[in-house]
Amino acid sequence: MNNSVTNTARLLGAGLRALLVLTLVTGVIYPLVVTGIAQAAFHDKANGSEIKSQGKVVGSSLIGQSYDLPLKKGQQTPDAALQWFQGRPANGLGSNSVNTRYKVILSGATNLSADSKVLIQQVKDAKAAVVKDNSVPGYTVRPSQVPADAVTSSGSGLDPDISPAYAELQVHRIAEKNGLPVAQVENLVKDHTDGRTLGFIGEPRVNVLELNIALKGLLAKH
Repeated sequence: MNNSVTNTARLLGAGLRALLVLTLVTGVIYPLVVTGIAQAAFHDKANGSEIKSQGKVVGSSLIGQSYDLPLKKGQQTPDAALQWFQGRPANGLGSNSVNTRYKVILSGATNLSADSKVLIQQVKDAKAAVVKDNSVPGYTVRPSQVPADAVTSSGSGLDPDISPAYAELQVHRIAEKNGLPVAQVENLVKDHTDGRTLGFIGEPRVNVLELNIALKGLLAKH
């Protein structure tokens, strides 16, 4: 009987020691090592790919933001704040917010098929709005100029980037709304256009938040 009790106590003690060691290794040491490596080698990504403006975090380079005006009485959908570059539509989102604050209930695609009448109408409406919003005195946008990313949302609805073609399409509007020379805004877009990753992966792109922060800085100088 005594031997049985002793053996049980020894087993319990060994199990407890194993639990403590595994907890220390997998619950403390391993997370600290991984966190340390991430902070040292991938500091930006480990901290959420933060974008800062005037010393404050205003967003992430991985998450798109909307640039809208406050809702008017009776409005269900806000109007775009046309003095800023606009990102892709976000039709699959549960909700969005105003300007540089982006709060969502959920993200996702619309799950509408290519022949969906709803999707086709959304694209037609979006194209008409892009043509109308970006046509200013002395510059008229043709429907054939409107790129696909200007009228369709991404799979997550959170795409932070637009194509250079869509950014360039907005140049004349941005210049007119902000009283800037067109050439200056064109240079701003060129300076914030990133090429393909490693020269062959993906497509050239423009991060809308970073571009608008640069635009804000440019306006502050005028």
